Amino acid sequence: MIELINLSKKYGNNDFYSVEPTNLTIQPGKIIGFIGHNGAGKSTTIKMMTGVIGPSSGDVKINGHSITSDDINAKREFGYVPDSPDVFLKLTGFEYLNFMGSTFGVEPELLKKRIDELAEQYLMSDKLGNLIDSYSHGMRQKILIMGALVHEPNIMILDEPLTGLDPVASRLLKDSMIEHVRKGKTVLFSTHVLEVAEKLCDEILIINKGKMIYQGTLELLKEKYNESDSLEDIFFAITNANV
Repeated sequence: MIELINLSKKYGNNDFYSVEPTNLTIQPGKIIGFIGHNGAGKSTTIKMMTGVIGPSSGDVKINGHSITSDDINAKREFGYVPDSPDVFLKLTGFEYLNFMGSTFGVEPELLKKRIDELAEQYLMSDKLGNLIDSYSHGMRQKILIMGALVHEPNIMILDEPLTGLDPVASRLLKDSMIEHVRKGKTVLFSTHVLEVAEKLCDEILIINKGKMIYQGTLELLKEKYNESDSLEDIFFAITNANV
């Protein structure tokens, strides 16, 4: 379970909120799509949830562990894919996956087995010996996804994970999300691809200008607005209404 408790972010000494005070709970066993325009506050929210940046107020609890006061245990609960894949460029793919697995305490034999399985699944077996710096954008994205999965976390938190993936890799990631949730675990991912959110997600979070304006199922959203409209149509209608 993920809990946001009066979570907010301000920058500078003014009254501008990048993310307004937010309270919400995400139950396990669901795929949650987090959508909003560029600059709406998605990445800032995710960075606060994962402890990359500190909040101006409030807290996040990850399966009961506070990201501000119990960050080590909180971070053991999730795998995180950031919005940029350009990290750890001077490591090979194999070194990066070993680093991620050992950081989360995966036993060496089990870690090797998981790396082999993920490399085969994501068609990266012959690329793990190469520097990440030599990878294409899509390959960098795949190695970060593999690193987020290697310790089999209870929660996956992914910031625009589909960006740069080819159709095959995109399908593999979607399948991984579905399988993760089948095990009673949780997936939260931000996306600009509203058709993906519409088809894949159990619930939708919509943020607009730093304010969370909807949490719930697509069915309830359509009941509230126009049942015949697509998520794209409804999204643009309600975000424009909240300008």
